[in-house]
Amino acid sequence: MSFNLESVKVSGKEMMPILEGGKGVGVSTGLTSGEWAKAGGIGTVSAVNASRLDEDGKIIPVEYKGRNRNERFRELVQFGIEGGLTQLRQAHDIANGNGRLHVNVLWEMGGAQEILHGILKEAKGIVNGITCGAGMPFKLAEIASQYGVYYYPIVSSGRAFRALWLRSYRKAPDFLGAVVYEDPWLAGGHNGLSNTERFDHPEDPYPRVKELRATMNKFGLENTPIIMAGGVWYLRDWTDWMNNPEIGPLVFQFGTRPLLTQESPVRDSWGDTLLGLKEGDVALNPFSPTGFYSSAVRNTFLDELYARTERQISFTDHHEAADDHTESFKFGPRNREVFLTAHGKESAEKWMAQGFTKALVTPDSTFVFVAEEKAAEIRKDQLDCMGCLSQCKFSNWADNEKGTTGRKADPRSYCIQKTLLNSAYGEAPEHNLMFSGHAAYKFAQDPFYNDGFIPTVKQLVERIATGD
Repeated sequence: MSFNLESVKVSGKEMMPILEGGKGVGVSTGLTSGEWAKAGGIGTVSAVNASRLDEDGKIIPVEYKGRNRNERFRELVQFGIEGGLTQLRQAHDIANGNGRLHVNVLWEMGGAQEILHGILKEAKGIVNGITCGAGMPFKLAEIASQYGVYYYPIVSSGRAFRALWLRSYRKAPDFLGAVVYEDPWLAGGHNGLSNTERFDHPEDPYPRVKELRATMNKFGLENTPIIMAGGVWYLRDWTDWMNNPEIGPLVFQFGTRPLLTQESPVRDSWGDTLLGLKEGDVALNPFSPTGFYSSAVRNTFLDELYARTERQISFTDHHEAADDHTESFKFGPRNREVFLTAHGKESAEKWMAQGFTKALVTPDSTFVFVAEEKAAEIRKDQLDCMGCLSQCKFSNWADNEKGTTGRKADPRSYCIQKTLLNSAYGEAPEHNLMFSGHAAYKFAQDPFYNDGFIPTVKQLVERIATGD
């Protein structure tokens, strides 16, 4: 069967509808996105903790010198601007006028708006569009139109887009390049599950995208493309969606397959793991300090978080407040007394006997029990916080006047920037966070990767364009 991939207008230019998904903290670089655009697609530079480069093109290690979170946060913003510009300029030079170049940010990252302004002020003629998700980026349209670039909001439902349109986007319709539908059960990284949706009950994407298109059509956006993100591997599997009036103009985003190219910074460190994954090895989990669910490879890093949360019991400071919390338990350097249930006391004693001797308080009046070494690591990571998120449940940082969420730091989570930097820069990926889409098991099944073959970006784009 022949496969015909029709062009779609993206960021002001008729394009092959193949887009590289932005992967933050050093994974979607100027090299990968530049090569993607050079091959005729739409490349995406991630401005989420983008790496700065020295004169020899080597990564400048991130080193914070600030004495407190506020000082380190200011450094983080400056590093983000410098890194984003460095990667965009590299991508622009490589693309040499081909394709389109977008920049990706997370709305909930620390200093997102300031970093965007800092990059766009200096990137005129280099960047064509802004992709943004992880939250409700109401000001995205205003920022994009100010610099004359297109904007690409990431949503997971027609309802979310409707809210964005009515509150903000209707004021700058000419710069709406497309709407990204990111499937919350299939895409890698952070996922936009709503409070009414269950993480363990995935829904068919077609009715959801059909609903999104119907919502867009009500606002006169019939010709504005939808970008399908999450679960896309072979384009031949999506022929029923193409040239379909219920879906309209369509672009396909690839986030997982570009992890394994010759240009990918995680090619060597992640390669063996990705090529050996089986279906179900990517887990949708609740541990991210953003408060969102996220999809990552199930490894020792995630296993430890699951185990940490399972070693959890409730407590109360006043045994009168709960009739079943009658057992005294003392913890911490001040020997603070609280009360547990009889079963909770039994569990605590069992875990402590197993070496999990540190009881850490959560914001929900529970303890989690961890080993002394893990407790020291958690405490150090919380103290080293640099404000990489607008608000973080792990460290209780918030980008506000008080510099805090007002809640206790949550030891059931983790420092996301630390582990993503470790993973991207080659430190034992099995012990760090590995974001990935749920279709990653297809690396092991796809004959394109037989005998461990890893393509260049150009070879991958050419392969995808054939339908395979």
